[in-house]
Amino acid sequence: MKFLIISLSAAVISFLLAAGMVFLLVKVSKRGINHTKRERFLEILSVWIALYIFGGIGYFSIYTHCGQKAMEALESDERVAISEIERAWLFDGPGTDDVLVFYPGAKVDEKAYAPLCRRLAEDGIDCIVVKMPLHMAFTDRAAGERYRSQYDYAHWYLGGHSLGGAMAAAYAAQDKTHWDGLVLLAAYSVDPLPQMKCCSVYGDQDGVMNREQYDAGKSYWPEGAKQLVIAGGNHAQFGDYGAQRGDGTATITAEEQVSLTADFIEYTLK
Repeated sequence: MKFLIISLSAAVISFLLAAGMVFLLVKVSKRGINHTKRERFLEILSVWIALYIFGGIGYFSIYTHCGQKAMEALESDERVAISEIERAWLFDGPGTDDVLVFYPGAKVDEKAYAPLCRRLAEDGIDCIVVKMPLHMAFTDRAAGERYRSQYDYAHWYLGGHSLGGAMAAAYAAQDKTHWDGLVLLAAYSVDPLPQMKCCSVYGDQDGVMNREQYDAGKSYWPEGAKQLVIAGGNHAQFGDYGAQRGDGTATITAEEQVSLTADFIEYTLK
């Protein structure tokens, strides 16, 4: 999440610099600066803006793809039917009352969370994994509301991993009445949360999540919120997308981390 904040800050600074150049162009034009100099200045400005736009496109077009285990978990069987719906994947298991709308981590293929969501669906909590524009949850943090009008579940839960969890928390804090619970995987809230079921899970080998901000965010949890710190777990093993830069080395398998996470989510929400 630190890397994401730095990248977004750089993008904002670049945009402000480009805007400043446009402002200067307008100023010098009004002062009647030499036509040749004005054209040269416009050429430089155009190149700057083009680099900014194409650099942004390049940055957001690169994301972490899911692994083979995730692809295998996307195969439907007699217990879980998996299908593509409007900008999401639906994991439809034997349960009919509970559903978790899940936001992926930053620049992570949403299919990477198939092993976790399949396990939850098998145990009675259906899952809707959102396909975020640009693979960034802040681009559509209210996505969960889109599915509430399409499906008839008694209990709606919202959650996500890393940036996805932070955006789910931000939306739950804003939309105080529509969600029955919140799932935070290696994520934290920066806003007071309404009273709801809430579970937070992270691995003690996580080298990506900001632990100070996480601890500070506990003050925003609703009463009765539950926490699980997975011994040997890290940041990336909530999904199947390989190692993540800056992360710690897990001392348990991804399957173990997913299983412990699913058990705790089910314990908290049901």
